[in-house]
Amino acid sequence: MFDLSPDILRSLPVWFVATLLSLTLHEAAHALVGRWGGDDTATDQVTLDPTPHIRREPVGMILVPIVSFLFNGGGWMIGWASAPYDPFWAQRHPKKAALMAAAGPISNFLLAAIGAGLLHLGIAAWGWSPAVAPTLDLLAVGADGEPNVFATFASILFSVNLLLGLFNLLPVPPLDGHAVVPIVLNERQTQRWFGLFADRMAGLIGLVVAWIVFSKLAWPAWALSLKLLYPSLTYG
Repeated sequence: MFDLSPDILRSLPVWFVATLLSLTLHEAAHALVGRWGGDDTATDQVTLDPTPHIRREPVGMILVPIVSFLFNGGGWMIGWASAPYDPFWAQRHPKKAALMAAAGPISNFLLAAIGAGLLHLGIAAWGWSPAVAPTLDLLAVGADGEPNVFATFASILFSVNLLLGLFNLLPVPPLDGHAVVPIVLNERQTQRWFGLFADRMAGLIGLVVAWIVFSKLAWPAWALSLKLLYPSLTYG
């Protein structure tokens, strides 16, 4: 059931650190923008220290990432985290709540940009070269033509955060995109929007819909990102 080959076990720590950083920054961004907007509920999570985030979601931040990675043969890693908020504050300040929701995906796109920058830095300064057959964790190889831990980390940082940011922007509950929509709505429209998802099963249905939709969008989006990352190269 689990792939415990040496290659998988060697790459597991790199994947885990990159994923843990991505989830931590995502939730810290939510908490920080919420505090800026007047909601102090998640103040203890305004930190890049993963400890309070792990304490809140140990399954989503430790168990599921490791199990998912070993189960699928090291091709990808999934997980989740969460930051608490005051729902009454969100009702009173829907625009601020929408900005708080948007902060998570924006932080992921920022990390993806940092990953892209590290890849280009490695190519320019350390003799790296773009991978001939790119995967989520192999977008560049070292000067010797072989993967190395730094290129792998930069590749994962780019790929995981690009996909995590896009996934969370899907406008269905319980994803961030559902709460971001009111940025462009007036008060009456906002009430109607949230009223559409008032059913207790909305979150579960939303996750199913998001998974189906994202499974169709993820790889085309990632392939397009490769064209932007390496515009002079052509991948099939």
